[in-house]
Amino acid sequence: MSETPEVRPPVVTPVRVIIALCLVAPFVAMLWVGSYAKTDPAFIGIPFFYWYQMLWVLISTALTMLAYQLWQRDQRARKAAAGRDEEAAK
Repeated sequence: MSETPEVRPPVVTPVRVIIALCLVAPFVAMLWVGSYAKTDPAFIGIPFFYWYQMLWVLISTALTMLAYQLWQRDQRARKAAAGRDEEAAK
């Protein structure tokens, strides 16, 4: 008889909440147009409306990189824990 691996439901952890916030923050910032639909303060002659959006390109990149690193760390920890559980079950 073959053993069927136990399927675990998704787990909500603080790390996964941080990952979700990192990925959702740029969307919220860009969809809330009223917060940046103005011309002042200008930065080196560029209206706020434009430089704010360009700044979010850099912030989004940093947040996505952070989310990816946290996800990789979380997956390594889950695999290590699954390996320990498997060894303990033997």
